[in-house]
Amino acid sequence: MKKLVVLGAGTAGTMVVNKLSHILDREEWKITIVDQHETHYYQPGFLFIPFGIYGQNDVIKPKRDFIPAGVEMIVSEIEMIEPEKNRVRLAKENRYLNYDFLIIATGTHPRPDETPGMHNGQWRKSIHDFYTFEGTTALAKHLRTWEGGRLVLNIVEMPIKCPVAPLEFIFLADWFFHTQGIRDRVDLTFVTPLPGAFTKPRASKMLGNTMEEKNINVVPEFMVERVDPDKKVLVSYEEEEVPYDLLVTIPINMGAEVIERSGMGDELNHVPVDKHTLVSPDYDNVFALGDAAALPTSKAGSVAHFAVEVFVENFVRYIEGLEMREKFDGHSNCYIESGFGKGILIDFNYDVEPLPGKFPLPGIGPFSLLQESEMNHWGKMMFRWIYWNVLLKGKEMPIAANMTMAGKWATDKQV
Repeated sequence: MKKLVVLGAGTAGTMVVNKLSHILDREEWKITIVDQHETHYYQPGFLFIPFGIYGQNDVIKPKRDFIPAGVEMIVSEIEMIEPEKNRVRLAKENRYLNYDFLIIATGTHPRPDETPGMHNGQWRKSIHDFYTFEGTTALAKHLRTWEGGRLVLNIVEMPIKCPVAPLEFIFLADWFFHTQGIRDRVDLTFVTPLPGAFTKPRASKMLGNTMEEKNINVVPEFMVERVDPDKKVLVSYEEEEVPYDLLVTIPINMGAEVIERSGMGDELNHVPVDKHTLVSPDYDNVFALGDAAALPTSKAGSVAHFAVEVFVENFVRYIEGLEMREKFDGHSNCYIESGFGKGILIDFNYDVEPLPGKFPLPGIGPFSLLQESEMNHWGKMMFRWIYWNVLLKGKEMPIAANMTMAGKWATDKQV
């Protein structure tokens, strides 16, 4: 019997076992998935908790609820991956798992300890994060009594998971403080290592204009060297300073430590793979999916979804000794909540930046690309139900895995 081992039961890992469990012959294949945690978090929902839009129960479900029958789930930390021996060593009972094929989907994680002065006595007091469940709930509690001042949101370094979430946070903060009647007492500043609001030029210009309209300051190309919690300032490598009263930070994101221990990652512990086929260049039976993979595209849930769709088709061919014909194009599709019941939608891939247009039906939509609209907001809000009930369970979505130019305008014409 052939053995497929999947490391990580987050978005990518859960989707891939759901899809492959329906394709692979159960008489010939044993599928095992390993994760150290029992709880599955809807991470896009972390954004909404500080502003009272979602509660804790909206983002939590047991991981076992989404693992299909016939797939073995092991709850354990992973001590080591030994690709030369085709096995994984688990912390639980010092157990070994042998495999014929390995899929690494161990994600990426905020590491505030990597920035001097950040993870100290002011952590989750005057310095907060919202990319973790503990962080977002602590920030929600803090904002309930915060009376205003200088709120600085900063990105320490790219890449990060869900790169539009910092934009969404600062937009929702503008809306939230308006509703609280204290917007005039809050100075909002967005500090980024990028030259603008986003990585892609057209989207960056549009989002930068939106920030200007909302009276949000942007500090570009700011490379954080340290945080001085006593002076309450961010300090760059050039010794520039940005003062804050409340710092909301997106720390350096790094892959799982087991990737470093196993010598399989880059400098950020993400696993190098072919950007089209997701296979390791060093081991032809090892793949990486989702945020764990070192790909030149967004570390977003949509990327995990589209990559898994392409990967499954390829994997079936691969195990039969055929060439992997499908090529993942880095497709990413992101709703950006912009506050006041509106949102923005962007759709792009490795080679094509976000363009204006209509999605998913050309000329009809109902969603507008690179334009703020109420329908885009509802698309964002509907996605939580889709995530729990369709996406994680590996059901088909009516969106092509690779990006299409249908419905997009490649000229400067606006929607």
